[in-house]
Amino acid sequence: MQDAATGLTALVLGSAAGGGFPQWNCGCRLCSLVRAGDPRVRPATQAGFAFSAGGESWLLVGASPDLRQQLMRTPALYPRGTGRDSPVVAVVLISADVDGIAGLLTLRERQRLDILAPAPILDVLSSNSVFGVLDPSLVRRIELKAGEPHACAGMQVTLIPLPGKVPLYLESPGSPEPEGAPTHAARIEANGRRVVVAPACATVSEGVREALSPADVLFFDGTVYADDEMIAAGVSRKTGRRMGHVPVGAGDGPLARLADLPGRRILVHVNNTNPILVADSPERLTVEAAGFEVAFDGMEVRL
Repeated sequence: MQDAATGLTALVLGSAAGGGFPQWNCGCRLCSLVRAGDPRVRPATQAGFAFSAGGESWLLVGASPDLRQQLMRTPALYPRGTGRDSPVVAVVLISADVDGIAGLLTLRERQRLDILAPAPILDVLSSNSVFGVLDPSLVRRIELKAGEPHACAGMQVTLIPLPGKVPLYLESPGSPEPEGAPTHAARIEANGRRVVVAPACATVSEGVREALSPADVLFFDGTVYADDEMIAAGVSRKTGRRMGHVPVGAGDGPLARLADLPGRRILVHVNNTNPILVADSPERLTVEAAGFEVAFDGMEVRL
């Protein structure tokens, strides 16, 4: 692990979209490749990240349903002594989708930590009594306001509002179009280094470009490569845009709109239908030729 006095470390705990890769009930071509042991594809859990400015205390971004599995396979996040202990001191929530908050239930064993989130996500937690298993005498819920830095474990956390949609379970029944609502990216800063985590974005506007550009590393929405790929794979009737995700390869997607940004650009939250998951696919080669990387579980970025 990095020197305790300098730098910023980012760990990709999970790189897949909701359902993971392979998805438990999906027999699409790509999921079948994973089950067959094809070396061109890597299994992946649902998206989540961990950050540290020294390796002692860690901040999570996102709490996917796979969080326990991710914690168990990441030695940096193991207890540091006997008894109950964790180097995880806070969780930043940037989405109220099930795959962004369900992992909080994994953290219910009387561990002191903070939940940092915008007011609408805290309202979702408050409205569902199951999250009461997180003992309020130990787990603080702290509201983050967009654009206002919050100090945590030697880092600064700032929420960046992005165009998005309401969580699926809050949509109006039968709604044919996505119900627009802000989603958020998280900007993590320490020791002069800056990482932005943006696993969901509906439109890459000029304002979005400006908000994301001053980053040493950008983790950006790589959910689908083509808007209709889930329909073409026979696994959904929804397009990527209907789910609030701009397609990677579209004319207004990240390949076209973010290719000139400085710093590393890494695609995350990749759906099990996205061909960039196959190491030698034309889409993967196109992404890499444009200067983008594809995240994988266990990926470590040191700054």
